[in-house]
Amino acid sequence: MAAVAPAAEPTPTPATTTGRQIPIVCPGHTRPLAELQFCSISENDSDEKQQRTFLISACHDKMPMLRDGATGDWIGTFAGHKGAVWSCRLDPAALLAGTASGDFSVQVWDAITGQSLHSFPHKHVVKTVDWSLDSKRLATGGHEGILRIFDMSQPKKEPLMFDQSSKEKVSISKCNWLDNSTVLAAGEDGNIRFWNVDETDPSKQLTKALAVGDSIRDMELLTLSSGNRILTVAAGEKVTFFDIASGQQIKSHKMPIHFKVEGGASLHPSGKKFIAGGGRRGGSMALGAGKEGGELGSDLLVYVFDFETGKMLECHKGHHGPVRCLRYHPDGKSYATGSEDGTIRLWKTDP
Repeated sequence: MAAVAPAAEPTPTPATTTGRQIPIVCPGHTRPLAELQFCSISENDSDEKQQRTFLISACHDKMPMLRDGATGDWIGTFAGHKGAVWSCRLDPAALLAGTASGDFSVQVWDAITGQSLHSFPHKHVVKTVDWSLDSKRLATGGHEGILRIFDMSQPKKEPLMFDQSSKEKVSISKCNWLDNSTVLAAGEDGNIRFWNVDETDPSKQLTKALAVGDSIRDMELLTLSSGNRILTVAAGEKVTFFDIASGQQIKSHKMPIHFKVEGGASLHPSGKKFIAGGGRRGGSMALGAGKEGGELGSDLLVYVFDFETGKMLECHKGHHGPVRCLRYHPDGKSYATGSEDGTIRLWKTDP
């Protein structure tokens, strides 16, 4: 791939925890992390146990990176964006990568060679991107408040476009494909809209909406080991969970942190616990001390909570800047955190 490898391999660094552990530190990025995604593929179709997992990261340094999901070892860098990269996703086969940037564009890359295959211009900052389950289409969203659907078989064709609101502009912070026809778009107005992108009748395209009441910072759609599909949403001072089948809210826990500026949450594949990181309630590095008082600065901790009760199970120190993104490894044995300090840390779930 284009770009030079980081100067050092991932190295351990001390971390104070409730149950002390030393995470793997992945160097290479030089500015705040924005998004992380794990992607597991079977290397031998006849044996599902032979799987390899990749970790892709979006960063404000304009250089999204690909790593080995187990070791954190650097594989390559996708070089070409001219602005901060806010979102990154590998397609289900890990053959393509999509990245969304502050340079008003979305890039599609060959995940094997690192070559740029397509560049899709937008009219404002693009904050999120996601692949359809069959890898045939790409969804994007951002400050324009328009969900766009690009057809990879006809990349020069105009994308399908869906305005989030006819009354006002609603920025899109995250998007996720529910199936090959439905896209979830998380809005800054605190609503998650379900769009049927194959419906030609505009009056029937918006099929459902879920409300959390605060601007949405993070959204994760996960199929648990039980088969249930759960939507995890980090917004305001809460992490809220929805059952996708029923559309009902099943849990909502108030956090010791907030998600007004940074942070996110991720549910363990077992559905029994979740991780979260964000800004201190008293203020953040970006905004200073809040009206409610508190220390200047952001929360640097990584938290683990019980899903049923919301009780804090673990609290880890290690990052030197606010935690901006988190995701569990698909096997649940580890998780990754990305920080404003420019590093990714890999933690063990049960050290």
